[in-house]
Amino acid sequence: MQEGVVLEMRGICKYFPGVRALQNVDFVLREGEIHALMGENGAGKSTLIKCLTGVYAKDEGDIYMAGQEKAVTIRSPQDAQNAGISTVYQEITLCPNLTVAENLYIGRSKGFGTSWKRMNAGAKKILTSLGIPASPKQQLGTCSIAVQQMVAIARAVDMECKVLILDEPTSSLDEQEVEKLFGLMRDLKAKGVGIIFVTHFLDQVYEVCDRITVLRDGQLVGEYVIEDLPRVQLVSKMLGKELDEMADIKSEVGAAADASGEVVLEAQGLCSNAGIKPFDFSVRKGEVNGFTGLLGSGRSECVRAIFGADHVTGGTVKVEGKPAHIRKPLDAMKKGIGYLPEDRKGDGIVGELSVRENIILALQVMKGFFRPFTRAQAEAFADEYIKLLEIKTASADTPIKSLSGGNQQKVILARWLLTDPKYLILDEPTRGIDIGTKIEIQKLVLKLAAEGKSVTFISSEIDEMLRTCSRLIVMRDRKTVGELTGEDLTQAKIMATIAGGEAQ
Repeated sequence: MQEGVVLEMRGICKYFPGVRALQNVDFVLREGEIHALMGENGAGKSTLIKCLTGVYAKDEGDIYMAGQEKAVTIRSPQDAQNAGISTVYQEITLCPNLTVAENLYIGRSKGFGTSWKRMNAGAKKILTSLGIPASPKQQLGTCSIAVQQMVAIARAVDMECKVLILDEPTSSLDEQEVEKLFGLMRDLKAKGVGIIFVTHFLDQVYEVCDRITVLRDGQLVGEYVIEDLPRVQLVSKMLGKELDEMADIKSEVGAAADASGEVVLEAQGLCSNAGIKPFDFSVRKGEVNGFTGLLGSGRSECVRAIFGADHVTGGTVKVEGKPAHIRKPLDAMKKGIGYLPEDRKGDGIVGELSVRENIILALQVMKGFFRPFTRAQAEAFADEYIKLLEIKTASADTPIKSLSGGNQQKVILARWLLTDPKYLILDEPTRGIDIGTKIEIQKLVLKLAAEGKSVTFISSEIDEMLRTCSRLIVMRDRKTVGELTGEDLTQAKIMATIAGGEAQ
């Protein structure tokens, strides 16, 4: 190993049935550096971390730690911990009902036995040395999320870790809490700890990191010194699109919706408990617009606020010019709004129910469960949309969980079309489905707009957004940073806006 390197992963491969999740990935972490691991959804970041921490067994490759000539064997998280690798996850894994000191030492006596006095004294020493504003005797659950994250980091550091992995640690923090966490990270860096920072926030990467490793589709794109990689180039490498390629891509949608057309929905200063900054938004009759940005930029959180799926904490909404109080999804549904969620399996389908039951679900909710549809009505609705959307299913009675992902998506679309919405929100409607079905859904979106319905379309694939939308709201770090229409609807312009408006 090179001098100053605390971790080196060479040729890491991981296979799942039919999928190469990682292909010969190399990763190097140096002593006293903060190293960002970047990539879009499915790039392989989580798989690489899980191979390093023993959650997954790698299929090929070697892992070396500083001071060891031979590769280390990591078969479990305990092996990783013994090797000096600690991980702090996005979700706090400590015990909120215990004190800060108990959380620091749980599972390891540290020689204190049952001496609470010595344990609290040891905890106070750790907290003071790292500048963590908490008392050893304080119940962890009474601390802010940021302090809880710091306690989790302090536990890892006190276990003498050489490598600290921070997996999306700032996703639930406000700006002041992020600054406190960054201060702690810089202190640990000064002490020689190597930190792997997994995040989707570009601004944070350029504020605190020294190097960046980019993965895409399970492969290493490259390792870069932060000063040598402008933001727009980082976005380009993550998406796999070069700027000169993008300039030639044109939208197939044609002219944008008439700017003087009827405004179907208008939001001002809308924000929610999901952490998005207040934003303004509108959609006109017959328009297809969209939110674009990197994964984690706040795209989904914006539409969830519009639909009332997250708790709205501020702002106003008007539907067809009249004030609308949308505090829960049923409020939105009654105003003629439909929403196909990003998480198809978790928030969309009801796996144990039939195709027919899934199709009529939203309309039945609006009607009320004490006024059920007759069997004949339900069958008529299901048969109509199975035929209209060409849903491939043995029958309407087939459990939806038995269908392919693309056909499950069509069933959820059918559910909302059955309610005859004025405004339809589609969040990642084509993720994980075959190209043929993707094209069908894109054509359906344009057809709905031509019939006068308003649609907001979200996709991780910018090409798809350009083919479908006439106006794009660009997101970065959970705030809107631009709006593009007409000749500005190019991948180069989108990427430059995401990256912060750098010159091309």
